[in-house]
Amino acid sequence: MTVPFSRFAALPLAAVLAFSSLPAQAQEEQPFSSAQQDAIKKLVREYIIENPTIIAEAIEALREKEQLAAEIEAKKALSLLKSEIYEDAASPVLGNLEGTATVVLFSDYRCPYCKSMSETLFDVIKADGKVRLIVKELPVLGPQSVFAAKAALAAQKQQKFEPLHRKLMRAKGPLTDEAVLKAAAEAGLDVAKLKTDMEDVALVEEIDRNGRLAQSLNIRGTPALIIGEQLIPGAVSAQSLKQLLSQARNPAKKG
Repeated sequence: MTVPFSRFAALPLAAVLAFSSLPAQAQEEQPFSSAQQDAIKKLVREYIIENPTIIAEAIEALREKEQLAAEIEAKKALSLLKSEIYEDAASPVLGNLEGTATVVLFSDYRCPYCKSMSETLFDVIKADGKVRLIVKELPVLGPQSVFAAKAALAAQKQQKFEPLHRKLMRAKGPLTDEAVLKAAAEAGLDVAKLKTDMEDVALVEEIDRNGRLAQSLNIRGTPALIIGEQLIPGAVSAQSLKQLLSQARNPAKKG
């Protein structure tokens, strides 16, 4: 529904429209007087006070415009960075390696939102049966997060990434180095070998690549997901995950 201008606002509005339609030279030759400008400002102010909802409507329109622009930029970035996202051999891959849909997860083992979503994500992937999960370790919460990420990546050499990943996501309390190594032992890893493998500089390089990739994708925190052509910041529900997977497989059905 359109809110009509008051009869008092109509004349100044007409004046503004008429003025704006004049050639630039004519505008310079016939500017509004100071009194006219003050009158227009007063009437605009009065109109906004009488119709305050137009402010909320303008803000919402701006948000929608910004969101659309962000989605367009995200799609461009996803297209340009496909190789880094999907083909980094150092990134752990779980689920169905021949799946018909791929989920890319950026996460930190100390992130409470990552932890809260982790079991939901794995439950959805297991129930679906045709999802490939690529994990991008993104330890943004300090040295303890980096130690945990290196341990998880090093666990690949013992084919134990998933057990340790899930142990760390379920872990309660401070995630100290000792807690990480205890979780590794409980996950069935040879801890002495794990410590040695964690010294491999390639693990730091992988984490650094993930950080640069996240920055290029404008990912500002964890968790973050890439599903199909969509970049999703923050934790999502099981229902949302299922919808996103469906949209990834059938892009025409989006929305």
